Amino acid sequence: MGEGGGEEGDWLRWQVPVCGLIFLIPAAVAGAVAYRTRRNRPRATALWVPCWRGLPPAWLLGFRVVVFVAMSYVLSRIVLGSVFSAFYFYTQWTFSLVIFYFALGAAISAHGCWISSKRASSMSEERTGCLESYMDLEGDKSEAHIQVTDTTSRTIESPSSLDFEENREKAGFWGCAMQVVYQTSAGAVMMTDIVFWCLIVPFLSDERFALNLLMGSMHSLNLVFLLLDTALNRMPFPWFGMAYFVLWSCLYVTFQWILHACGFTWWPYPFLELATPWAPLWYFCMALVHIPCYVFYYLVVKAKDSLFSKWFPNSYIRSSELAGANLKNGLSRVK
Repeated sequence: MGEGGGEEGDWLRWQVPVCGLIFLIPAAVAGAVAYRTRRNRPRATALWVPCWRGLPPAWLLGFRVVVFVAMSYVLSRIVLGSVFSAFYFYTQWTFSLVIFYFALGAAISAHGCWISSKRASSMSEERTGCLESYMDLEGDKSEAHIQVTDTTSRTIESPSSLDFEENREKAGFWGCAMQVVYQTSAGAVMMTDIVFWCLIVPFLSDERFALNLLMGSMHSLNLVFLLLDTALNRMPFPWFGMAYFVLWSCLYVTFQWILHACGFTWWPYPFLELATPWAPLWYFCMALVHIPCYVFYYLVVKAKDSLFSKWFPNSYIRSSELAGANLKNGLSRVK
């Protein structure tokens, strides 16, 4: 009862409204940015076609399936060890989000490979029909030559037209969801690993945060696998994707506040605790950390495009990016 009373008293402290504003204001700004840029959708092919010429999309599909299985196994070990209390931590939230990204990415890659194989089969059948019609033609040779040339030219032009239409096609709902999860995961993974290795392990380790192989894997494999996927995919990484990252973190803080309002007394991370005069400073610092975490991954994608296009000009295809003009058009359409 004494602990419960103390917890109730914590909500009457001056730090509570200040900390609340520190994450509610960024959440409101992020929500406005996400709403204004909702029409900026990536191209459908950017979700499942690799950025390397000659690398079949099936390789990206296989990689995503393997990563999904490996990360699901690691998460299952964590959940079996602590049941659902594992999801009390931001790390498990982020790890699950990355798993969802690879599951969604594998599904979209599989669908893209299936559509691609169907179209390739269709073009093969068209060429076969063209050859058969040529063999069956009788009569004037010049007329036959004109007909075959016309049919053959249409057959040869169709892949180019098809590729052009595919490159113009925008992603649908699930493609946009994959893009949002990708951007959110990138920022969240950076923050999770930086906080864990640079703050919790050196300064806040105790019996609850004892470092072991499983914990180390959770705070390293997520970033490694996501960086490898980034090295293979052609997905854009616009600056406004940070809005989804901020909303994700605000959702977790809201979840923690609701739990403590319902009677929970233990905070999974000491810097979230409200019963300290330093709470507003901690919350402000954690809010600021979001900027370098997302910017770092943004620069990684930029460096990938810049360096790989110079080092491998004949093999690398630059990641599709949203131009500033397109962004301005998207903002003006919602006004």
